[in-house]
Amino acid sequence: MTYIRSILRRLFIFLPVATFLFTSCSPARKAMKAPLKEEGADYLFGKLKENELKFDWFSAKFSAEYENDGKENSFNGHIRIRKDSLIWISLTPLLGIEAVRLLISQDSVKMINRLNDTYFIGDYEYVNRFLNTNIDFDLLQAFLLGNDLQYYEDGKFRALVDRGEYKLSTGERHKLRKFVKNSNEKLKIFIQNIWLDPVNFKITHADVKEIRKDNIKLESFYENFEMVDGQLFPRRIQYTIRANNTIRVKADFSRMGINVPQQFPFKIPSSYLPGLP
Repeated sequence: MTYIRSILRRLFIFLPVATFLFTSCSPARKAMKAPLKEEGADYLFGKLKENELKFDWFSAKFSAEYENDGKENSFNGHIRIRKDSLIWISLTPLLGIEAVRLLISQDSVKMINRLNDTYFIGDYEYVNRFLNTNIDFDLLQAFLLGNDLQYYEDGKFRALVDRGEYKLSTGERHKLRKFVKNSNEKLKIFIQNIWLDPVNFKITHADVKEIRKDNIKLESFYENFEMVDGQLFPRRIQYTIRANNTIRVKADFSRMGINVPQQFPFKIPSSYLPGLP
């Protein structure tokens, strides 16, 4: 019995080591590492930009599950985006009557809440303070679509192979000064990680947090990619905001359209009163 236990003990020690050696030296892993040795992070970043969603207009329907502090809700919605200009979102509970409409621009956030006949007009600083987040338009647009940030410098990335995917990470990514429109907007510095599919180089997972705000982290996961007007887009996306409490949104997209001009209707009824978002 002692002899058998000894054999089993050696087997349990050997198996993890053998698995590590096999995976770390596999031909697939070596093939993934080869371009990194030659070109480094520039190779991955070029592939990321080459394969990200290119659009002027975007629209889609979605169904979503929302969880905040243990409370769960489900709803349907529509989203329309004019690149670098407007994001329009309509949220409808399962009963089928619109509850909330949002219109988001580079410097403002507007909301109509039909559940309590109120509206909100404010800026990102107020919204971030209220929700304990650190978003801006560029970050929101990128996370919604699975693209990289546009108006942040591209240097200082580190590239590696992580669990069968490529990973790009940076300790500091600065927002470019020329895209800060007014003196009230602060120059943000993010710590960012991006995971890429090794075949199509689409982002499968991304996280970002602002320096000096370690308690706030935004994460996104992208899966079930399908062709939409000749480009790959994820049918399922999960967003997570980790702050004082954790907010999760899992969305399944359908009827996606690219480069079809959209309308952004947003009219506040005269009877509505100002309210918090």
